[in-house]
Amino acid sequence: MGDRAPIAGGCFCGAVRYQFPDGAAYNETICHCSICRRTTGAPFVAWFTVNRSDLQFVNGSLSYFHSTPTATRGFCNACGTQIAFEDSESPQEVDLTTGSLDRPELLPPTDHTFAANKVEWVQLCEGLPVHAAKRPR
Repeated sequence: MGDRAPIAGGCFCGAVRYQFPDGAAYNETICHCSICRRTTGAPFVAWFTVNRSDLQFVNGSLSYFHSTPTATRGFCNACGTQIAFEDSESPQEVDLTTGSLDRPELLPPTDHTFAANKVEWVQLCEGLPVHAAKRPR
């Protein structure tokens, strides 16, 4: 995985572990959509994207369910940690939960997405761009 140590993460219980090359992540965001809230039980979820070809599962595998007609969410079947989001409209990409990283501080968010759906009492991080829905391409 290159000259630098890979970035690694996994689920709460350790049954699922993944890694990807340092520098491979992009689209670091905080998502405020109602589906992210409901599937995690949290007021928002921090995510980042990697190319599917850069992601390597080194232990275990995910179980998946369809949260929309085009999207699936991957989680640990043992402890329930949500780790991945995959959209059939972007098959070369996988979004991973920042909170599942061993060192989440390595990938701070760069914006807010689906902010039109944010919980009223959530205060947005000052200075980050805010998108009402998806990030513009």
